[in-house]
Amino acid sequence: MINELLPTLTPKIAALRRDIHAHPELAFDENRTAGKVADYLDGLGLEVHRGIARTGVVAKLSLGSSKRAIGLRADLDALPLAELNTFPHHSTHKGRMHACGHDGHTAMLLGAADALSTLRSFDGTVYFIFQPAEEHEGGGRLMVEEGLFERFPMDMVFGLHNWPGMPAGSFGITEGPVMAGTDSFEIVITGRGGHAAMPHQAVDVVLAGSTLVQAVQSLVSRNTDPLAAAVVSVTRFHAGHADNVLPETALLGGTVRTLDAELQDDLEQGLRRICSGIEATYRVSIDLRYERGYPPTVNAPEPSVIAREVARHVAGEAQVLTQLPPSMGAEDFAYMARVVPACYVWLGNGPGEGGCMLHSPHYDFNDEIIATGIRYWVRLAERALA
Repeated sequence: MINELLPTLTPKIAALRRDIHAHPELAFDENRTAGKVADYLDGLGLEVHRGIARTGVVAKLSLGSSKRAIGLRADLDALPLAELNTFPHHSTHKGRMHACGHDGHTAMLLGAADALSTLRSFDGTVYFIFQPAEEHEGGGRLMVEEGLFERFPMDMVFGLHNWPGMPAGSFGITEGPVMAGTDSFEIVITGRGGHAAMPHQAVDVVLAGSTLVQAVQSLVSRNTDPLAAAVVSVTRFHAGHADNVLPETALLGGTVRTLDAELQDDLEQGLRRICSGIEATYRVSIDLRYERGYPPTVNAPEPSVIAREVARHVAGEAQVLTQLPPSMGAEDFAYMARVVPACYVWLGNGPGEGGCMLHSPHYDFNDEIIATGIRYWVRLAERALA
């Protein structure tokens, strides 16, 4: 039984988590982390595949005679952020930090692999997926493109993320959209520079850019169904260097987020229409570079039912929240969820006071939830592959 293993296993996994935290590595550079993961899995006697999507690792554990298979996924990478914590396991790499809990995700999945290889309590195949480059670089997309599901066929895939602000050890499981799709855009406006005292002799890019920023707000407030979640934010506006000079160019940039892939298309087209209108109205030229990012993460019905059932068994009915609103944050687990039925759950990390929220320089993963995470993964494999 998993409960009998946890008193010995959890301290070992917590120590491993802290070692990973102290040695953070950025997207596609997780060589030390991936090496430790692969070596640990090798030591369990699993079939281990290295170098998938550059630094990813997939391990296979097959038992019994069933053809059924599931995937359990964790992420490996850290963030380019200077850590402000002073505890003994703080980052030893300046400007890099595990500020999102991927160290905890990796450690818990290793703990589950350890426990399942000992318990041997399911019938079928579990693939342990350790994915690189979740933070902005799309390691999940690259894994899919390199044939993850062709090489390792599975019926369902599951993901997990710690969630500060939720009670430690609780679960959030929502069917349907759970994380937003996210795109980015950059706009270069070119006009004609001139003397600020004689604006009629210039073509003012600051005025054009200011109007564009205001017009962009109508994409959500006046062009999107109020019941559909969407965010369009201009986050950068750079123009000019002197008080008495009207600049020649302006640079704007920002993000688009939504829970609906079709709405992603509509918002892109809407932004292009606004840029065309600003060009005609203000006699400027506009170069819009629109980059598609992660699609929305959508939980499928069947794996969501299984995940809820398991979470209730692990944490108790009162500790499983099923009516949480989706997050407008993004996750490249979405690429896996577009290929096979998937469920992505939140595991409460405890209070977020004192700046201990995701992507904060004060963040640390809560080791008190490691046992819950391992137990969840183990029970999930046992339930899905009963």
